[in-house]
Amino acid sequence: MSTDSNLKTTVREKYGQAALRVTEGNTASACCGSSACCGATTEAWDPITSDLYDEKQKAGIPAEALLASLGCGNPTALATLREGETVLDLGSGGGIDVLLSAKRVGPTGKVYGLDMTEEMLALANENKRRAGAENVEFLKGEIEAIPLPDESVDVIISNCVINLSGDKHKVLSEAFRVLKPGGRFAVSDVVVRGNVPPAIRRNMELWIGCVAGALEEQDFLQLLADTGFVKASIEPTRIYKAEDAAAFLAGTDLNAIELASQIDGKFMGAFVRATKPIAECCGTDCCRTDASGRDYCATDYSN
Repeated sequence: MSTDSNLKTTVREKYGQAALRVTEGNTASACCGSSACCGATTEAWDPITSDLYDEKQKAGIPAEALLASLGCGNPTALATLREGETVLDLGSGGGIDVLLSAKRVGPTGKVYGLDMTEEMLALANENKRRAGAENVEFLKGEIEAIPLPDESVDVIISNCVINLSGDKHKVLSEAFRVLKPGGRFAVSDVVVRGNVPPAIRRNMELWIGCVAGALEEQDFLQLLADTGFVKASIEPTRIYKAEDAAAFLAGTDLNAIELASQIDGKFMGAFVRATKPIAECCGTDCCRTDASGRDYCATDYSN
């Protein structure tokens, strides 16, 4: 079995366990940081997942959707979603970001949630039923092979999932494919600044803890440009310090105290934005060429 297949199997198992804990009401079981999955289904503070949603956003959202939230940011708070738009959430988990997006695009809009884990999909569909969200559809599939037609989505969001993929180029290529011209890529993810000790990269448990698979900041921007996106940017939303690093290294076979000082400030929760360019220039006054030599319309389609 390939490394990528091993990684997907591990991710599927760990996130499936997290969904079952929420479904069974066993939210006291540990599932935080590196020890199991990205985030926690407990009330314990976690440096990555804590305080992502305010009380206004929580209102009307099933408690199970909040408990199953394993993200590192809040893309729905940062992305501009408009009435009537079609939104896709990559790795939608228990569905919290899908349900929040559904409120913002309204009854004339549509929100898809894509996940590869049966248990999470079952939980998400139950949360959809409880929320009474009629403009929501959850799809089974992998983010490297999105089961939607070309140019069918206005906005792609994701919450701490892209870093878990072993083929990020394929993820971004698929995102680019399904976005409409002028469509927006607006995801929360863990991003790295600078070099990270090899021991961190090698540890499989930390892939599930949203750390080891994180892209370096400039590499992420370059990969977006290589895929065809324009106007890419990365905005830090939370920078993890040594004490935070010690928290998500706990439970691994690594020396948490020694390594925490080496990665102090190198990992951050960030909002990553980019735009799929218009296919044809809209006139000589607004036609531009990106770093990859592609023409695009400079009309503002930013978030």
